Amino acid sequence: MHKSGDRIPVVIAGGGPVGLTLAALLARLGIRSLVLEADDGYCTGSRAICISRRSMEILAWAGADRHVAEVGLPWVGGRSYFRDTEVLHFTMPSEPTERFGPMINIQQYEIEEAAHRALPSDAVRWSTRVVDVRAGSDGVAVDVVDASGASSTVVAEWLVACDGGRSTVRDALGLSLSGVQYDGRYVIVDIAQETQRAVERLAWFDPPSNPGSTILMHRQPGGVWRIDYQIRDDEDPVEAVKPENVLPRVQSHLAMIGETAPWTPLWISIYNAKCLTLDAYRHGRVLFAGDAAHLVPIFGVRGLNSGLDDAGNLAWKLAAVIEGRASDALLETYSSERVHAARENIAYGAKSTEFMAPPNAGFELMRQAALRLALEREAVRSLINPRQTTPIAYAGSPLNVGDDELVGRPAPEARVDGGAHRHLTEYFGRDFVALVFDDRARDAAVPGVTTLFVAADGDAHDGVVVDLHGEARARYGAQRRRVVLVRPDGYVMATWDRFDAAAVSRALARVSGPFEEIADAA
Repeated sequence: MHKSGDRIPVVIAGGGPVGLTLAALLARLGIRSLVLEADDGYCTGSRAICISRRSMEILAWAGADRHVAEVGLPWVGGRSYFRDTEVLHFTMPSEPTERFGPMINIQQYEIEEAAHRALPSDAVRWSTRVVDVRAGSDGVAVDVVDASGASSTVVAEWLVACDGGRSTVRDALGLSLSGVQYDGRYVIVDIAQETQRAVERLAWFDPPSNPGSTILMHRQPGGVWRIDYQIRDDEDPVEAVKPENVLPRVQSHLAMIGETAPWTPLWISIYNAKCLTLDAYRHGRVLFAGDAAHLVPIFGVRGLNSGLDDAGNLAWKLAAVIEGRASDALLETYSSERVHAARENIAYGAKSTEFMAPPNAGFELMRQAALRLALEREAVRSLINPRQTTPIAYAGSPLNVGDDELVGRPAPEARVDGGAHRHLTEYFGRDFVALVFDDRARDAAVPGVTTLFVAADGDAHDGVVVDLHGEARARYGAQRRRVVLVRPDGYVMATWDRFDAAAVSRALARVSGPFEEIADAA
């Protein structure tokens, strides 16, 4: 139990999917944390709804993937319509035997529940609101108020703010997000309706059901449709979310696409696109992740997925610092890598927003031209694709060794025979892993690294996996990359053309020191 006055290694402000996943990742690494959540339970409404393959890998490392995979609805593509004519049908790379599909539709509260289940029973305090933060050089005092109104203080070595776009922690430190906020608003509606339609992303531009609007639809588990539609600039947002204004628009669109089964509204909300970020995600002993650090437009589903990538990046670094295996300067690389990722995500999200919700007449004209041309010219149709989220490469990270094109990127997935394990990504998430493709180094070993020999044939056993389909050798370019060092968050840190224990040790030294160089480069 967390006792009063107990100094906790990590306090996490915010029990949404990012905070709970970070806590679960830390627990897997042996680090105790306490999550403080102002609400009395999981969120309501679908909220973030599309989970990427990369996010599923992170949830798996946290022990939270099984429920999501069992409940969620996988999809590989989508369709866009101009008025009532299809102008785009896209598919994402996918294989029948892959561990996770490109995307899975599932409501945010299901992800929160899955991550919470992976935690110790006393790891979350619900109905506990953070009201102030006092950060010092050796720890952080977090003032909270519980459901009864009683005040208390929680003392932590480190505080991670995962408390959303209206972050109390961010305000307490006098920090603010910077960037662009778009005026265009979308109403979000969850409805319960049975359907036989395939699971795919659906979009309509200027549909006859709602002329001048843009409508997005995603099937969700439990017979739920998630519908997003754009409102006019002159519409009052307060009036726009009233049921008497929402339900007729939904009914009109359902009738247009032939969905005639009875339906019931479940949840209504409204949002507008924001492209905002902090300039740094580390401020002394306080770190920021998820919406507390950055706000990204929903188009291309980069919001929650980038937040889970924050958690994956931060967990192993924070664990290394707490356990004394690294200086706290390592956390500067969390900030530099994830700020870089946020800026990339914002750039992609802004392009999608300017097409999905044109900010002015000029963008509206360009969109109309692209849609009209797409009716007849296939070459134009890719412009309509909102560019689904993909993991961001950490170009220029001070942890990278060499300039090989694999370095700084997520390690490619591959099917293998590893006994109980069937995919390479199952070996990541906890330790540094050296993938060795060199027969001469079958018994290679370096302290602090899990060595995995990738054999072309034979039998799998401890430390040996069999590349039955040749995918690992092909995707890692094993003819010239005999050794690939993978970070605990599944990113490639270094490659070599032969095994050299001293070279691997020197690469690890970039994590354990000298940290002045890392801090200066970040």
